[in-house]
Amino acid sequence: MRFIFKTRYDQDIALARHGGQRFWYALLAACLVLAPWLLPEYWLAQLSFVFIYAIVAVGLMLLAGYTGQFSIGHAAFMGVGAYCEAWLAARGWPLPLSLACSMALSAAVGVVVGLPALRVKGMYLAIATLSFGFIVEEVLARWESVTGGNAGLSVPPASLFGVPLDSTASFYALCLVCVVGSTLVALNLLRAPSGRAFVAIRDSEVSAQSMGIQLARYKSLAFAVSAALAGLGGALYAHKMQFISPDQFGLVQSIDLVLMIVIGGLGSIHGAFLGAIFLIGMPQLISLGKDFLPAAMAQAAGLQNVVYGVVLIAFVMLEPMGLYGRWLKLRTWLELYPFYRRGMFRRQRSYMKSERLR
Repeated sequence: MRFIFKTRYDQDIALARHGGQRFWYALLAACLVLAPWLLPEYWLAQLSFVFIYAIVAVGLMLLAGYTGQFSIGHAAFMGVGAYCEAWLAARGWPLPLSLACSMALSAAVGVVVGLPALRVKGMYLAIATLSFGFIVEEVLARWESVTGGNAGLSVPPASLFGVPLDSTASFYALCLVCVVGSTLVALNLLRAPSGRAFVAIRDSEVSAQSMGIQLARYKSLAFAVSAALAGLGGALYAHKMQFISPDQFGLVQSIDLVLMIVIGGLGSIHGAFLGAIFLIGMPQLISLGKDFLPAAMAQAAGLQNVVYGVVLIAFVMLEPMGLYGRWLKLRTWLELYPFYRRGMFRRQRSYMKSERLR
């Protein structure tokens, strides 16, 4: 078991707490950089999708996992970013500028949507965001002069300073840079006073307000940052698919995003990445598993939805802390064996939520 002897206050907010974490993060970074030379093109493309959804999941995790403001219409922010990027890219805007505009527009829309969060919370806020998702989907379908309506809109390949990023490896590199930058922004925000205010609001709005935290300011900031990251993910998604339509950003997509952070583990940036891996990897596992199922079951139209529903119910009932919570328990078991007690994590239910995933 590792014991950390702290000698400076800066160690409490360090991105890496000890040398072991620095080693594993460096090894992971090296593997991701070498992935274009190690993986086939198909799996490299799937990894790009993981990065895109991880960016959106990090933003949604900031909103739901750290601020306690649930959104069931988060795919609408992806749609705003995707259509803004498609419109600007078609007119020859540079990629950095078009991505920044997509994020800014999504953030502005997020602030507007976050206004109900100042008055309602819980289920009522979820209903408000769900209604917003329906409105955005209808606007994208009806505004044919800009969005192309239900017929969809073609998106040109990404191009950076005149260099086309039309190959799988080059677009993978773009997604890698974006996901690393988004993660660093989120981690630095969480260890800043704003991030601590997010956690305080999640744990108790009354207590946070009594300590001088302005609820309206920080809730709006959480919605803005979350929507901006969703807009960035939507912009990359548009370039990756090279064709977008309103039904790609509907209710099903929003439910997938919520499913991603719940299964990954609420209140953890690691959980956002684990959830993205689950969302992209599960269809591949289902396709491989069809070979071992009876023909009638393997060819059923709703097999994937049934599997998703069963997995979600299993995690909610058996492992509310998600994949990252399961990893924490496994790591604790390995560190304390043979002194690990089965009920050790049950004792933490009496603690505040901010203490559970340390």
